[in-house]
Amino acid sequence: TLSPEEVGGAGGYNNSKAWRRRSCWRKWKQLSRLQRSVILFLFAFLAVCGVISYTSVGEPWKSLTNKSMDDQRTDPEIPGLKLANPAVLPAPQKADANLGDYPELPPQKLPKPPHVRRGPSNLQIKPPWRDVRLKTRHDTSRIVEEPVQADKEEKTEKSVISWRGAVIEPDQSTEPPSSKIKEPEKPSSVEGEDQKEPVPINERQVAVIEAFRHAWKGYKDFAWGHDELKPLSKSYSEWFGLGLTLIDALDTMWILGLKEEFEEARKWVANNLVFDKNVDVNLFESTIRILGGLLSTYHLSGDSLFLEKAKDIGNRLMPAFKTPSKVPYSDVNIGRGTAHPPRWTSDSTVAEVTSIQLEFRELSRLTGDEKFQKAVDEVMKHVHTLSGKNDGLVPMFINTNSGQFTHLGVYTLGARADSYYEYLLKQWIQGGKKENELLEDYMRAIEGVKKHLLQRSQPKKLTFVGELAHGHFSAKMDHLVCFLPGTLALGAHNGLTADHMALAEALIETCYQMYAQVETGLSPEIVHFNLHAQKGHKDVEVKPADRHNLLRPETVESLFYMYRFTGDKKYQDWGWEILQSFNKYTRVPTGGYTSINNVQNPSNPEPRDKMESFFLGETLKYMFLLFSDDVDLINLDKYVFNTEAHPLPIWAPA
Repeated sequence: TLSPEEVGGAGGYNNSKAWRRRSCWRKWKQLSRLQRSVILFLFAFLAVCGVISYTSVGEPWKSLTNKSMDDQRTDPEIPGLKLANPAVLPAPQKADANLGDYPELPPQKLPKPPHVRRGPSNLQIKPPWRDVRLKTRHDTSRIVEEPVQADKEEKTEKSVISWRGAVIEPDQSTEPPSSKIKEPEKPSSVEGEDQKEPVPINERQVAVIEAFRHAWKGYKDFAWGHDELKPLSKSYSEWFGLGLTLIDALDTMWILGLKEEFEEARKWVANNLVFDKNVDVNLFESTIRILGGLLSTYHLSGDSLFLEKAKDIGNRLMPAFKTPSKVPYSDVNIGRGTAHPPRWTSDSTVAEVTSIQLEFRELSRLTGDEKFQKAVDEVMKHVHTLSGKNDGLVPMFINTNSGQFTHLGVYTLGARADSYYEYLLKQWIQGGKKENELLEDYMRAIEGVKKHLLQRSQPKKLTFVGELAHGHFSAKMDHLVCFLPGTLALGAHNGLTADHMALAEALIETCYQMYAQVETGLSPEIVHFNLHAQKGHKDVEVKPADRHNLLRPETVESLFYMYRFTGDKKYQDWGWEILQSFNKYTRVPTGGYTSINNVQNPSNPEPRDKMESFFLGETLKYMFLLFSDDVDLINLDKYVFNTEAHPLPIWAPA
């Protein structure tokens, strides 16, 4: 073996290192296995200690710099910061992103930060059940035990955010619908770590719950599983034979916290709701009541049963769109898969074909099947291009063969046209405020209302919305028009011009007077306003054929919006007066409430023996929400109501 000195030539230095390596290797081989193990352990121990010391002491600035850079990268990803009212369902982001609009975290460092992610698109909100007899909301035990929740939180990557003692869970992606049906994820039942303080319900809300239970008792006792209750004769009436009242009331029961009633109704849906029937249904009514009710209940409860039923009825309604113009027929046989217009005409009403969009669009988003949204979007694009409008106001009828407006020259915000205007705004909100054609049509229509349909009555100078027929103004206003103050307020809340809110305030006063100036305190179906002051006459006049009351929700609906956006207690007081009048003149002792024929006769309001499904689906729901001071009870920055008061999620912004 050569020593380092004996190694010559240009490579002497490197060769001397090689000699040392060979020498060390011989000595290492001479050691026992135990000795080698001890030496290796000592080297490893010293190496670990050195790394720890270097990391914790040597470069303390490095982790701070990296954290700052991470913060800088994360902040711009918060969607909606430039919006006055950001959309609720943000695009998916990385875990641990800034919480943005969700409940604020304390400024100090938390010992264990929650794993929170913004998105994805479909948030399932699952409020825990409330025992209303205790007069508090969210005061029952959690849906699952906390140890189980903690275990699930460790095992899942799904983000969970608390919402007023409820659960917000991501479900679907925000990608646009594709033609391929995707099976939606089953919502998780794990709760988040942040909890808002429970908000007690008040006496007025308790009164609404009592009214609902009384109405439900009549339905359960005499009309269970049928469409509508006839409370006086203790029987029922059928329209489609699909349990309309029960389906319409599902999300109301959930919001009111009526667990027992909800579970009973759910069992009926699971075991008895069958759409494979040889029956004609109205496309519009079945969409807003059945499809809308099932979608809303799915979102609130997270129960996939309701989504499956929604997909079934949605598919069965699609034959309505098989027309020459793509403007849908009014009626569909959901068992045979055929559709047709009414027997007496080939026309559909404009409101009906343009007020099914929220529901079908949401069905596409949930299923990934674009056919539903494509069908209803084509209708809106077609109507957008049609002639025959008057400063944004549309006629009441449209032909399914030609696709053109018919009965030109008549313009109203009442029956057959009302919800067209409502859905222009609500589709724009639902879609994340991106579809400018919808907003343009809505803004133009409101200007048309101001120009052609607004007048003031005498003697109280009430602002009202009349009708225009071939250039002649009529001081007639349907109770249905009382949706408009709430819609205007919703638009103003979403950043539209402030004069819309001023008009909303004037119109809701008029709608209240339609109740207050009538003997029973209940509004008739139609009123006529006096344009000229006459001694002994009120602003509101009622004709004999118009003095019935169907337990309609529109005024209470607008009162809810007005109170939610202004906080003015008078709107709650007006709603309380209306509820008391319902209880006094329409309540049936054996269960249920009834429509009446004569709101001008307190001694004999002439009950009609019919409780419309929307009394439970809309009127009492809006009453309960109106009396709540909890803005997160169906947050209007997160949900948009369909025209049957079924809340659907707002989509993510672009």
